Amino acid sequence: MTKRSISSKDRFEARSDCTYIAFYKPYAVLCQFTNPADSDKETLANFRLPKSVYPLGRLDFDSEGLLLFSDDSSLNQALLNPEHAHPRVYLAQVENVPASAELKKLAQGVMVEGRLTAPAKVKLLQVDPVLPPRAVPIRFRKNIPTAWIELTLTEGRNRQVRKMTASVGHPTLRLVRVAIGDLKLFDLDLYPGQWRKLSMNEICLALERVSG
Repeated sequence: MTKRSISSKDRFEARSDCTYIAFYKPYAVLCQFTNPADSDKETLANFRLPKSVYPLGRLDFDSEGLLLFSDDSSLNQALLNPEHAHPRVYLAQVENVPASAELKKLAQGVMVEGRLTAPAKVKLLQVDPVLPPRAVPIRFRKNIPTAWIELTLTEGRNRQVRKMTASVGHPTLRLVRVAIGDLKLFDLDLYPGQWRKLSMNEICLALERVSG
């Protein structure tokens, strides 16, 4: 995949009267402000985000990483429309070490719930990433090694990374979204549970597109 230039007609313009926020979502937090009945799970309401903003997209309860918020309604369409092909980068810790043939399958697309996933960029990391410890560590299994892979997707189906890696025999144990477009989580100086406002230039980084 290569970057696609965006015409001035299509380019998103951040508004000075709107708020744009990057949040490092921790593990075991629901991606919503209200808690379902009879649930004691932690929600976004615990992190003192401005009342006017809402999440753009989502991360699953057991996933971590970069999540954007805004009160700019036009950004929701600009960022989430799959036709715009905004890349999202994930680090996935998986059971066992994927072979090159399995990585190739993930890159070309695998069947998930009867539908082929879009082509992706996939690579096996040679060195484990340096990440904050998770509140609940993954279960250590002496006889099953683990590996980290980096996946860059341009679609956001429900629990897609987990379903993709499971389909090639490597269940995901830990999942962290580390970039949206060219906005990189580890450039933002955030720890799990922290957030900060983004500049207009930073929010535009998140809207970089790619083409096949």
